[in-house]
Amino acid sequence: MFYGGIDVAKHSHEICLVNDSGDIVLRMHLDNNHKGMNKLLQALERLGLKPDDVKFCLEATGHYWLPIYCYLTNQGFELHVINPIQSDALRNLYVRKTKTDQKDALLLADLLRLGRAPETRLPSETTLKLQSLSRLRFEFVRQVGGLKNRVLGILDRIFPEYPDCFSDVFIRTSRELLKSYPEPEELAEVDLSELSAFLKEHSRGRFGEERAKKIQSLAKGTFGITMALDAFTLQLRLLVEQIEFIEEQIRVIEDAINEVMEELRPSKDTPYRHVIETIPGIGPVLAAAIIGEIGDISRFPNPRALVAYAGLDATVRASGLFEGTRNRMSKRGSPVLRNSLWLAAVSARRFNPALRAYYEQKRSQGKHSNVATGAVARKLVHLIYSLWKDNRPYDPDYQWSPPGKNA
Repeated sequence: MFYGGIDVAKHSHEICLVNDSGDIVLRMHLDNNHKGMNKLLQALERLGLKPDDVKFCLEATGHYWLPIYCYLTNQGFELHVINPIQSDALRNLYVRKTKTDQKDALLLADLLRLGRAPETRLPSETTLKLQSLSRLRFEFVRQVGGLKNRVLGILDRIFPEYPDCFSDVFIRTSRELLKSYPEPEELAEVDLSELSAFLKEHSRGRFGEERAKKIQSLAKGTFGITMALDAFTLQLRLLVEQIEFIEEQIRVIEDAINEVMEELRPSKDTPYRHVIETIPGIGPVLAAAIIGEIGDISRFPNPRALVAYAGLDATVRASGLFEGTRNRMSKRGSPVLRNSLWLAAVSARRFNPALRAYYEQKRSQGKHSNVATGAVARKLVHLIYSLWKDNRPYDPDYQWSPPGKNA
C-alpha cells in the first residue's frame, strides 16, 4: 500500500507519496485544475499504481480541499481529511520548527501510514447546502450588527437624544423616520400634524400626536453637533437602507433553509423535519446551522467528542502537584456550531424547563451567567447527541426522568 499526503492551497497543491516503509517514492507540485489532476494520475500510472493501491490524506484547509477531494474520490481513491489542529499538534513534536509545503505533505503521508488519520466522510449534499446557507446567514447577521452600531455612533454625534424616542431605534417606524427626516432640525421644524400622520401611518396606528410631540421636543433641545451635518445624515440614511437590504437577503436565505430542511422530513406525516427541532430552544434556523456543521452524527463516538468539536470543552491545566482551578472554554472547534449552540442555550434556559432548572442550579452555586450558559450548552449537546443517535423526538419525561422509569 502507498500513502499520499496532499498539502492543499488555493492555486496549487504539493504531493508526497510514501511506501509501507516510509520511503518517499514521489514528490510533485500540481495546479489545482484538471491539467494538474491529470498530471497526478499519469505519475501514478507510470508507477503502476491503481486507486486501490493508494490512500491520500489532506487537511480541511478552508474550502480549498473540496475540489481535489471530490475529484480523487470520483476516481476511486480513498481519502482521509483531518482537522488542521491535529496536524499542527503533530508538527510541534518535531525538534526543528520548520514548515514547508513539502514537509507538510510528508507529514500527512506519514500520519496516514501510521494509522493516525481519522476516517472522514464527505457531507451529504443536503448537509452542504445547510452549512453554506447557515454560514452566509450568520455572516449577514454579523454585518447587520456592525451597521447598526455605526448608525448608533452617528446618532450619538448628531442627535444623541434620539434613542429616547423609541424603545428600539431599529423598529420599522424609527427606520422610516430616520430615512425621511435624518436631521434633527427637520424633525424640529416639520408641522406637528404632518409628523403625527407619518408616525401613525408607519406604526399602523401605534404612534400619533403624543409621540410626535416628544420627538419634536427632543429634536429642538438636542445637544448634537452641527458641523458636517450633511455628510453624517447621508451616511445615516444609506446605512439604514443597507440594513434593510441585508435583512431582506437574510429572509431569502431563511426561506431557502426551510426548503432544504424539508428534505430531512422522515415522511409527509411527520410533524418535524429533524429530531433536534423538537428540543425547546432550538428553532428552525439554529437547527439548520447545527445540522449543517455536525453533518453525520456517527462521526462522533460519544457526546464528549461532539462537545470538543464545538469548542465547548474546558481547557485543563495540570502538572505534577499543580492543578488549575480557572479553566476556560477551549473555543478550538467549529465557531459556527459553537455560536449556534450558545444561542440555543440562551433560548433553552428560558423555554426549556429542565435546562432552565439546570441553569438556575449553576447560578445558585455562584457561577457567572456565561459560565452557567456554557454548562447549559454542553448539556444541550449531550441531549442533541442522544436524540439524533437514537432518532427519537424530544420527550422531557423520557430524557430527564430517573433511570428505569421509561425502561
